[in-house]
Amino acid sequence: MTSSTNTISKRVGGILLVGTILGGWATPTLAQDASAPATVATPLEAQTAAPAPSGAASGTIRSVRVVGAERLEPETIRSYANLVPGQSYTAETLDSALKDLYATELFADVVISGADTGNLTITVRENPVINRIVLEGNKKIKDDKIQPEIRLAPRQIFTRSKVRADVERIIELYKRQGRFAATVEPKTVQLDQNRVDLVFEINEGDKSKIRAINILGNDQFSDGRLQKEMYTKEAGGVLGFFKSNDSYDPDRLAADQQKLRAFYLTQGYADFRVVSALAELTPDRRDFVITYVVEEGPRYKFGKIEAQSELRDFTPEQMMRLVRIKEGDWFDAKKIKDIVTGLGEVAGIKGYAFAEVSPRYNRDPATKIMNIAIEIGESQRVYVERIDIQGNTVTRDKVVRREFRLNEGDAFNSLKVKRSQDRIQSLGFFQDKLEIKQTPGSAPDQVVLGVDIEEKSTGELQLSAGYSSLEKSVASASITQRNFMGKGQTATAGLNWSRYSRSASLGFSDPYLFDRQILLGGEIYRRDYNSFNFVGNERRTTYSQASNGGGLRLGFPITEFLSLGTRYSLVRDKITLSKDSFYTDLDGTGPRGLECDPLKAGTYLCDELGGRITSSVGYTLGFDNTNGIRASRGQRMWISQDFAGVLGDVKYIRTRADATKYIALPAGFVLSAHAEGGYIHPLSQGRDGRDAVRITDRFFGAQLRGFDIRGIGPRIQRARYNDAGVAEFDTATESDALGGRAYYMGRLEVEFPLSSGLRSLGLRPSAYIDAGSVWNIKAPNLTNIIGYCIDSVTKVSTQILAAGFVCPVGSTRSNGVRERLLGDSFKPRLSVGIGVNWVSPFGPLRIDIAKALLKQEGDDTKLFSFNVGTQF
Repeated sequence: MTSSTNTISKRVGGILLVGTILGGWATPTLAQDASAPATVATPLEAQTAAPAPSGAASGTIRSVRVVGAERLEPETIRSYANLVPGQSYTAETLDSALKDLYATELFADVVISGADTGNLTITVRENPVINRIVLEGNKKIKDDKIQPEIRLAPRQIFTRSKVRADVERIIELYKRQGRFAATVEPKTVQLDQNRVDLVFEINEGDKSKIRAINILGNDQFSDGRLQKEMYTKEAGGVLGFFKSNDSYDPDRLAADQQKLRAFYLTQGYADFRVVSALAELTPDRRDFVITYVVEEGPRYKFGKIEAQSELRDFTPEQMMRLVRIKEGDWFDAKKIKDIVTGLGEVAGIKGYAFAEVSPRYNRDPATKIMNIAIEIGESQRVYVERIDIQGNTVTRDKVVRREFRLNEGDAFNSLKVKRSQDRIQSLGFFQDKLEIKQTPGSAPDQVVLGVDIEEKSTGELQLSAGYSSLEKSVASASITQRNFMGKGQTATAGLNWSRYSRSASLGFSDPYLFDRQILLGGEIYRRDYNSFNFVGNERRTTYSQASNGGGLRLGFPITEFLSLGTRYSLVRDKITLSKDSFYTDLDGTGPRGLECDPLKAGTYLCDELGGRITSSVGYTLGFDNTNGIRASRGQRMWISQDFAGVLGDVKYIRTRADATKYIALPAGFVLSAHAEGGYIHPLSQGRDGRDAVRITDRFFGAQLRGFDIRGIGPRIQRARYNDAGVAEFDTATESDALGGRAYYMGRLEVEFPLSSGLRSLGLRPSAYIDAGSVWNIKAPNLTNIIGYCIDSVTKVSTQILAAGFVCPVGSTRSNGVRERLLGDSFKPRLSVGIGVNWVSPFGPLRIDIAKALLKQEGDDTKLFSFNVGTQF
């Protein structure tokens, strides 16, 4: 062993550590593989072969002495060598003793001397004890992923074979990550008391990509068509940066062979097989070339279809009604699989949990016909023996158990089991893809339902800050517990602030009041909202609305999928305008005479000022049979009405309806069709020709992507008169959204499937078509005043009645405004676009790029929008 001053200074600096590279021992050197040794020889060459005993080749052992032992007792070493006084020996005996001592892997060096006299001396140098294990150079795979692969540990005896095995396991770990060029070089740093630090120096190398995929023997389908069916993709391309499946993975190679076979089986090629699949490293050892040799075989058609059943209440005739294939169709193994699954589910609904549905294939290569016989074997109707729930450390057992649609002792029903699984998943407390497993019970007619749950965090303490293209700066602070005390209750408290809105709220709800399926909840809040208009492309705050209120809600199920919710709310709100921007001293009495000026604010805003109390009761009738929070199948719909006027100043009936249908498409696509609409009917007459529905109670519609917030529907445009008495509606025109009594919106959206790597990043891209409208408002009193001449002394104003009028000497001119109503039409606005949800490290982010295809005059479009928040 040698020491190097340069090595010492680089590795530790100031601490005397001697670097020793493992290798050159009496046993085979450590190896990366058959062609590349892992280490470089160090001054241990003397150990490359055991010294042969010197002197006579035979005799009788007179004594056995052990020299160099530190931790081991001499008697232990003598027992390992199997040498005892009085024993005769030969050269073979001493050679065997030497090998036995090395085989213990306790010694770095062993020498047996004294063979010429019979006084044998065993000189040993014990293997050191490992002080610590250090990983260097690993960046792509962290220490916590590599350390489980290392079997050696601190305070264990250092052995060459175990180091070699650990090196091979680390190399294999990197190969599974697609890094076939990775190398691992084990080294030791000598310490006192025969201790060492074991260092694995790792050179990770680049990921081995798939340079090419070649397919031989495919006559019916092109290479490109077959490659679309594979998990593995060739490296490169425009989106190569986002690919996670373009690196070599032996497991993925095996899965691709199954994918190819599954594809050919759906096309009628029942005899298809993959003859060979070979992955070869390129000469530079950086990439792989994969070659498949396939044999397609003939294409089959369905022949005779038969059904056989040994279940008395599930007859062959009933089975055949569920078979959706016809004689003469091209053979498709997936259709058979779907039929088998469907028949199994029907048998499960009838109570046969373990019914075996098996297809029997009878192919005729001469006629290329595939006859199918589908059989259901004899099975007992079973009952639920018990329900086992495991893994819930916070959530109380009853919170999970009450979502089961089956009780212990009930007849088994696979449809109810599936529904139970969906309900537990919809709680949002547990891992995705939760599964209720069925295992045989204590008797043939018993089944045990078990669910092994993994709880997610349901408590959130969040401080958020971000930027929205709609609301500019956004900040919020909230605390939410969606599983309060493990009872499934929800408690919330929050503060939110943005440029146009501020709110504070407290809320609580219990979905199972007194352990009955009755929801009771309540909320109190304060909300401040600043509306805005546009002057050209610039936003300007108009009226402010301050609301203080609270509400109670009560809900209960009517059927498994149908529920009814009721509510009561009491809200006091007040609408104000900035006195600096929209008020004028119309009677010349100073601050006390300030009044809302229609020339500045518009009559439609001045008429809305003041405070009102709204007392309302309402209900919501909802239907939901979706399969979770991020649904991929089922439908969710509801209708609601609110009646204001029980007490308070405001009277109306507001009706809304909403429906969404989710459809799982092939290849992981999810289609959703959404429609919603609403109408508010006043129960009182508006004063002085005003609309009986206040601006704060009207609909402004759901957000249509491709349009700005409040970008569609009735609005007032205001143009200023110039000194020539002309008002032009140009880019400097003010625009105020008024909302409407009615609205509708429809949406078709397709969510794209992603690779597991991209899904793990929280990405959910989609493409969509949005359509909708807001309309139906009583036309407000529109202002059309050219201007005023204001006497400089008396402050008396005289309205200008004609364009070109010149104010007399001693008075000043104040130009007026002209208003017009636009956008009050039920005709649809239409937009198309793409977007992506991303649960980023900075918080949830939504990006949309949408183009408005149909719009009305006065609508405000917006091509790009995004929202992002940062959690810290």
